[in-house]
Amino acid sequence: MPYATSSDGVRLHYEEVGYGTPILFVHEFAADGASWEPQMRYFSRGHRCIAYSARGYTPSDIPGDDASYDWEHFRDDTLAVLDHLQTRAAHFVGLSMGAYSSLQAALKAPERVLSLTLAGAGSGFEASRLQGFRDQCKADGDRFAREGSATLAQLAGMTSGRIPFLVKDPRGFQEFFDALARHDPNGSAFTMRNFQGGRPPLSDFAAQLKQLTTPTLIIVGDEDDACIESSLFLKQHITASGLAMFPKTGHVLNHEEPALFNDTVGRFLALVEAGRWGPRDPRSVRA
Repeated sequence: MPYATSSDGVRLHYEEVGYGTPILFVHEFAADGASWEPQMRYFSRGHRCIAYSARGYTPSDIPGDDASYDWEHFRDDTLAVLDHLQTRAAHFVGLSMGAYSSLQAALKAPERVLSLTLAGAGSGFEASRLQGFRDQCKADGDRFAREGSATLAQLAGMTSGRIPFLVKDPRGFQEFFDALARHDPNGSAFTMRNFQGGRPPLSDFAAQLKQLTTPTLIIVGDEDDACIESSLFLKQHITASGLAMFPKTGHVLNHEEPALFNDTVGRFLALVEAGRWGPRDPRSVRA
């Protein structure tokens, strides 16, 4: 199996396929590198596609301490994968947790990020709900470690933002749920308690976001209630951003609506590579 190695020695399993401008896919909490298969197949027709499993997700390493799972490590792991592959820069496509890490990579090293696709970004964004969100992450992480994979799948797989997938595509949802039930509960516990529950909210980065010039596509489902406000926040603060909302869609965007997701991202990448996705014209902003 191919592995990249992080700055702190954690091995990260990755797969790559295709040729052309690189795309790095960064997965969500309830998924892993294999979850990008519908996108790897589609985009590898014209791009070099790279997907990896984050620390805590087999077959990547599962460090045994809380300090290894802070948000900075997850951010830096995206760049470690590119370094291992001797890749100067790539388009970043991230979902949920992966969107957060992708955005942070662009803030830290914008020269490494050709474009950003931020899908389902920002659960835990609302200031009034932040402490409750963090408390829930800690409680859920403790249960994952104590009760195992069945509890992990039930708690993380049946959240409100995932129900639209279940209703729309029961067969696809079952595949997603079964894959989640195979995750290592300890790795998921560390990730939930520390990354999910410990990361700063997006609102803390408002000033940096206003300075970000990376072409950015924000995608959110209209039934993913936890991420709509944060997606609007990103649109308002990133000057070179566009917002797409998928109708009757929840959180698992790339599996729930794979054709729409691929088409939307594909059109965005084509415009970026043609140099036609620039900052918003100030004349279009209502005074």
